[in-house]
Amino acid sequence: MATGSWIDDPCPIARTMSVLGQRWAVLILREAMLGRSRFSEFRKQLGIASDVLSTRLSELVDAGILEVVDYQEPGDRVRSRYVLTEAGHDLAPVLAALGQWGHDHLTHPGSSGYRFVEADTGEPLALRFGRRDGSSVPVPRVSLVGG
Repeated sequence: MATGSWIDDPCPIARTMSVLGQRWAVLILREAMLGRSRFSEFRKQLGIASDVLSTRLSELVDAGILEVVDYQEPGDRVRSRYVLTEAGHDLAPVLAALGQWGHDHLTHPGSSGYRFVEADTGEPLALRFGRRDGSSVPVPRVSLVGG
């Protein structure tokens, strides 16, 4: 697991950032959510140095976000791939929120078409805050409280 100074912080946001705040971590997760699982796929898509990628993958595995699964293609040696764990899949709303914010506030003419969509219909999804009864709460009406 990442050994940043926040790992033992009482704040869950700080603890999360001790893992996800490492350079490349969120982009590796994006690629995993896009279905990439092999070291070579991450390397090719991200253009990341092999040693840095190896370190980040190990940190994400240690944090329980990715797991290593061995596979073997006929006539080839056993290799490893990295797949999202339940905790990794639970980060989908976090990545969706980052992407949604980037689309809304950091517009770019060559912006990618990455969007979270409903798997069955392909309909785009948006994040929202909701009450337990399912009704929405506008973002300006949301407060973060301590305690």
